[in-house]
Amino acid sequence: MKPKSSPYVPRPATLVDKKTLSDNVTLFEFAQDSGKPLAHRPGQFIQVSVYGVGEAPFSVSSPPQKDHHHFELAVRKIGAVTNALHNLQVGSKIGIRGPYGSYFPMQKFVGQDLLFVAGGLGYIPIRSVLYYMLRHRDEFGQIMLLVGTRHPRERIFTDQLEEISRRKDVEVLETVDEPDENWKGNVGVITSLFPKIMVNSDNTNVAMIGPPVMYRFVIEECSKLGISQNRIYVSLERRMKCGLGKCGHCQINGINCCIDGPVFCYTQIANLPEAF
Repeated sequence: MKPKSSPYVPRPATLVDKKTLSDNVTLFEFAQDSGKPLAHRPGQFIQVSVYGVGEAPFSVSSPPQKDHHHFELAVRKIGAVTNALHNLQVGSKIGIRGPYGSYFPMQKFVGQDLLFVAGGLGYIPIRSVLYYMLRHRDEFGQIMLLVGTRHPRERIFTDQLEEISRRKDVEVLETVDEPDENWKGNVGVITSLFPKIMVNSDNTNVAMIGPPVMYRFVIEECSKLGISQNRIYVSLERRMKCGLGKCGHCQINGINCCIDGPVFCYTQIANLPEAF
């Protein structure tokens, strides 16, 4: 009988490609050395070890692929592990654990409309859900994507967003807080986009990822549109740490975000002000 692998032991993966998305965000493509798919679900995260430096959690940005062992992470350069990742060359080895955590309930979304709300770097994990839906487009209703960033230079996946916006079956709206001289789009926080959309509140679910301070304001806008709180799903992926509920870093009262989350129906955490 083959011994069960330890959840604490990383398995090897190889960097096969990297692409600059903005001044401090890079898209990394990795392949599991086992040749097996990552087997994640949209909204889950993995632990990445850079040998000799440390380990950190990252949301998976690519959609699940049953017949492909490659996966993508978009990473902002902000600390020791992320700086080390940015310095890796194609062919370098890393260790990974996971995938971990809860995920967006794709089966519940079948036949329904979906409103995506991505603030800041929230589009990184949202992308996994969005591209899953686009690959199974006939299973879902209307798709709306709202994206907000602080400054035009901080926008990421711009080519892909432009490509998606040209589709007739997806509505894409973007905004920035601080425009430059070349920005021709909407100016304002992400809630300023809500008056521009129309939804069927009885058939619309919301998938929202961004700075926690954004959540309550977006939920207020959803309420104005008549979308009930049990149709709103948020990710607390910024709280992730060990992935196994051992370190306590992500604990909010009786909830361990890395085990019970990071994806929650808003009704699960509405009475936990510490979450926001």
